[in-house]
Amino acid sequence: MHRRSFIRHSLIATGILGSTSALAACGGSSGSGSGGSDGGSSGSGSLVVYSNSVSDGRGEWLAEQAAAEGFELQFVDLGGGDIQNRLIAEAANPIADVVFGLNNVYFENIKAADVLEPYTPAWSGSVDAEMGDGETFWPIVREPIMLVYNTAAYSTPEQAPADWPELWEDSTFHGRYETPRSLGGATTQMVLSGILSRHLDASGDLGVSDEGWAAVEQYFANGSPAVEGTDLYARMAAGEVDMGQMWLAGKASREEEHGISTEAVKPENGVPMATQHVALVKDSKRAEAAQEFIDWFGGAELQAAWSNEFFTAPTNQDALAQADQDAVDQTDAFTAQEIDWPTVAENLPDWVEKIELEYLG
Repeated sequence: MHRRSFIRHSLIATGILGSTSALAACGGSSGSGSGGSDGGSSGSGSLVVYSNSVSDGRGEWLAEQAAAEGFELQFVDLGGGDIQNRLIAEAANPIADVVFGLNNVYFENIKAADVLEPYTPAWSGSVDAEMGDGETFWPIVREPIMLVYNTAAYSTPEQAPADWPELWEDSTFHGRYETPRSLGGATTQMVLSGILSRHLDASGDLGVSDEGWAAVEQYFANGSPAVEGTDLYARMAAGEVDMGQMWLAGKASREEEHGISTEAVKPENGVPMATQHVALVKDSKRAEAAQEFIDWFGGAELQAAWSNEFFTAPTNQDALAQADQDAVDQTDAFTAQEIDWPTVAENLPDWVEKIELEYLG
């Protein structure tokens, strides 16, 4: 393993070796409130929440809902890999109080780095604890990670790709699919994990066969790199590309925003199914308020409201009856790809480093 060198490389690349005050202020949306419970006033100052799941208006909405309960929130909004690296870098002097939105791979890594404090939420009996670790991080949302295409680009579904490998194996799709420019985001890393998991080989480079690395190389070589500041759906609407990676809630919100219709590919071997979790950060100076926030945030009422607002499938069984049934049904329509997540968690940092150095340029 070269995890230590990868983390050092990623920290430098994302510019987070700055001052403590800069870390606290970076990238966040904030909301404040008073009244309701005394959650926001337990300890001093606002709760600092690290998340890769507060974009597209989610942070603003959550801050408003939390304010009505007496919680004052400050968000640090980064990609999943960047959140992981930041938490590990700050382990000796934590800034975050709560982290949510990351998937199992990231949570396994930050747990191994002793970043999390064991806590059992009030709603723990309403979720399948085995989806998390049943001790430090607890599931809140299930979400398929998909390849989506603009239906206007193809006269019949049969003309569209049926699986990821077709993108680089069929020249028809060359230059017509978006590839990421950076690998810090959870969705991107889930896509890569899904591709590489098809080619695991204990005797191969970093546990992947030569065929697997050739597939990743061709994936990037034949795609259209993402344009900074321009959403995939904006590029599809403009006809620049026809397809790219997306998560289910992002698909729903972007179709409405950009006025296009997209279809998700459903490969026979399934798609990476991301389970988002929430956890208490170890040595939080606002641990009591953070625990109260977690009890509220993962509860049935808030998770049902979150589902209806942002098209998600909650893991809290008590939330399902009031959740967005279309979101739940669409999530259930996907087959979960069989992925050896412990192997992915062990190797993903090295996979990302190799791809950054050899295939992204």
